[in-house]
Amino acid sequence: MMAGLNAAGVDVLDLEVASVPVTRFLTRTPRAFAGITIRLHHDDPSRIMVRFFDAEGTDISEDGQRKIERLFQREDFRRVLAEEVGDIQIPPRALEEYTVALEATVEAEAIRRHKFKLVVDYSFGATSLVMPTLLGKLGADVLAVNPYVSTAARVNFDAEAAAQRVAGLVRASGAHLGAILDADGERLTLIDNEGRVLNHTDALLAFVDLVCDHLLGDKIALPVNITQQASAIAHAHGVDVIQTKISIAALMAAANDPGVGFAADGAGGYILPGFLPAFDAAGALLKVMDLLARHDRPLADVVSALPKVHLTHESVITPWEQKGLVMRSLVELAGRDVVLVDGVKVVHGDGWVLALPDPEEPVTHVWAEAPTDSEARKLAQEYSRRIRQLLR
Repeated sequence: MMAGLNAAGVDVLDLEVASVPVTRFLTRTPRAFAGITIRLHHDDPSRIMVRFFDAEGTDISEDGQRKIERLFQREDFRRVLAEEVGDIQIPPRALEEYTVALEATVEAEAIRRHKFKLVVDYSFGATSLVMPTLLGKLGADVLAVNPYVSTAARVNFDAEAAAQRVAGLVRASGAHLGAILDADGERLTLIDNEGRVLNHTDALLAFVDLVCDHLLGDKIALPVNITQQASAIAHAHGVDVIQTKISIAALMAAANDPGVGFAADGAGGYILPGFLPAFDAAGALLKVMDLLARHDRPLADVVSALPKVHLTHESVITPWEQKGLVMRSLVELAGRDVVLVDGVKVVHGDGWVLALPDPEEPVTHVWAEAPTDSEARKLAQEYSRRIRQLLR
C-alpha cells in the first residue's frame, strides 16, 4: 500500500504498529492531509479492511468511498515520473504526542487521588503499546491481560470468554473497574466493581449519566436506534440529544458539531469530540475513570440506578430491488408520527419502532422499544409481519 502511494507521488508517514485512534490522531496534525489504516476484518480474519480517514481523522463519507471504488475499478491511477516518487518516513514520538494529548483531557490529579485498581484486557492489540505508561502516570494499579501485539492470537480471540475472564479477575482482585479494549482500539467493554459485564446499552446509559454534568458543550449525539432512556437521562441533566443516522461516518460528522460534547453508537464505540471526533476505547476508559473519580461513585452504583430498557431487534429478508418499496409503504402506513433521520422510525405512545434496510445485505432491520419486553417484541413482530406482507 505504501509503495503504491509513493508511485502516485504521495509521501507516507509510517506509524508501523498503531491502534486506529492513534492513526486518526496523527492524521489530524498539520503534517498529514489524510490517513489509511489496514487491519484484519473483525468477523473474518481471511479478509483485510482498508479504511480511509479525512483530514479530521474521521471516516470518509459514503460518497467518498464510492468515488474511490469507481477510480479503482476503472484503473484510473495517477503515476508519476521517477523524480516525483514519494518518500516513506517514520514520525518521531508519535505515541508520546497521543498520550500527552489524551492525558490532558482528564483531571489527572483526581484520578491519582482515587488510586484506581483496574483489570484491562488489551485483546492482543496495539493499545497495549500506549496505555501501560499512561495508566502508570495516573497512579493506577493495573492487572494487564493479553498485553502485547499478536496477529495469530488476535485471530483466535474470543470476546465473550475474555469478558468472563476479566469479570472473574475483577471479583478476585477487588478492582474498581474492568475493561476490554478491542484489538483495533476503538470499542470498549466495561465490567463494574462487582464483576458484572455491562451490556453496551447499560454502559452507554451509565456514560451519559456521568458525562452530562461535565460536558464540553450542550448536546450529545446518538443514533436513531438507541433507547429513548438515553434521551430521558440527558434531558434530566439539561442536555439536548441529536439523533443521527446509524452509520459510523454520520455519527462522527455529528461529533464535529461545536456544541456536541459526547457521542456513542450503542455498540461499545464512544466519541469524546474535545479530543478526537471518532471512536477511541483508550480515551473512553480514561474518561470513565475521570468521571467516577469526580463523582466518587463506584460503577456498580451508577448502573443500579439506571432505568430498565426494553429494546428488541429483528431482521426480515428483503430483496434489494424491493427495499425502496418497503420504506415508501411504511411511511404511508405510519401517518404523522414518523421520524425520517434514517430509515422509518414510528412513534407509538411510550415506545417506537424503526425499520431500516441494511446497506450491505438483503435484509431490513427492525428495532422496537416499549414499556415491557413483551410489548417491544410484539411491536417488532407486527412491523416485521407488515414488511413480509409488502413483499408478497
